[in-house]
Amino acid sequence: APARGRLPPPRAPPRPAAAPRPPLRVTSATMPQHEHMERHRKRHGVRRDKEERDRKREARSVHLLSKNARRFHGLRAKLFNQKRFKEKAALRKTLNMHNEGSNKHKNEDEVPAGAVPAYLLDREGVSRAKVLSNSVKQKRKEKAGKWEVPIPKVKPVADDEMFKILRSGKRKNKAWKRMITKATFVGEGFTRAAPKYERFIRPQALRYKHAHVTHPELKTTFCL
Repeated sequence: APARGRLPPPRAPPRPAAAPRPPLRVTSATMPQHEHMERHRKRHGVRRDKEERDRKREARSVHLLSKNARRFHGLRAKLFNQKRFKEKAALRKTLNMHNEGSNKHKNEDEVPAGAVPAYLLDREGVSRAKVLSNSVKQKRKEKAGKWEVPIPKVKPVADDEMFKILRSGKRKNKAWKRMITKATFVGEGFTRAAPKYERFIRPQALRYKHAHVTHPELKTTFCL
């Protein structure tokens, strides 16, 4: 109870009821996420010198590649050179495809009969490489699809490629176990040996109960 002669402190007005929160909006269905750069580019545009900056950046990229080729060593250099080799091979293949249409070479087998006019001398015995290469490719396809069986030749697989050495023992000094890394055929009643004594480990994802075998003389494939 308050002391005599003192008024009680005024009560605070009641707080208004909080408004219910709106439900969370899931924007993934209406707008894909993680496209902030594209959205900013659509709203505000790009710099006026963007094309020029991109051109200069691309022109400087060869200097960066050259610097990395000189600087890298060891495994990083090996991976870098493999990547560059594949890029150069793809570029060379593309250039050859573009040059194939305009490539001309002299055909020694074609000998014209009689006199040739002067305006036809530059065309004498010239055949286009594109037509020749296309005809050769078509003949190879027809020859390959006419007589070949589905598996023309079974390539022998080396043991190093087929098996992976698994070391066992407390100190990992025993190396008599092998894990098969290729698809392997097992029969219907296949049962694994005890893991401790299993010499050849066949992973479950690589086991197949059916095998397609091609007969070279009958030119047919059988499912065993």
